[in-house]
Amino acid sequence: MKRRQFLCKSGFTFAGLAAVPVLGSGIESNQPQERRRYEIEIEIYEAREDTWCHKKGDKFKYPDDIGKICPWLLASMHDFIIALQHGATLGWKYEGTPYEKVIDPDGITTEFVRCPDPTSDLVAKITRTLV
Repeated sequence: MKRRQFLCKSGFTFAGLAAVPVLGSGIESNQPQERRRYEIEIEIYEAREDTWCHKKGDKFKYPDDIGKICPWLLASMHDFIIALQHGATLGWKYEGTPYEKVIDPDGITTEFVRCPDPTSDLVAKITRTLV
């Protein structure tokens, strides 16, 4: 059975499918939306003085400096970086802590991520800036 025959026999019509956006699905336009561009910077916010990989204050541009970042830290930051690059804002703010975040979808947004290496006490601050 061909696809068109299957859809017609199962109750779907092409006119009905074409009308779905009109019925209030929230689709406003078929025009592609302009994608926002962001710069991502990573700063080592906390680290033990004797840690083997990064020192407090080290800064990296993402993705330019990806090879300079410890793989454990990079793995723990990966999903946060991808979300921030696509415009997502993670709602928790860590109010009243040293990790209180800046959340500004039209400017700078920050996120803090701890490295899973139990010997490093490493915290990275990810900063997203709208370009």
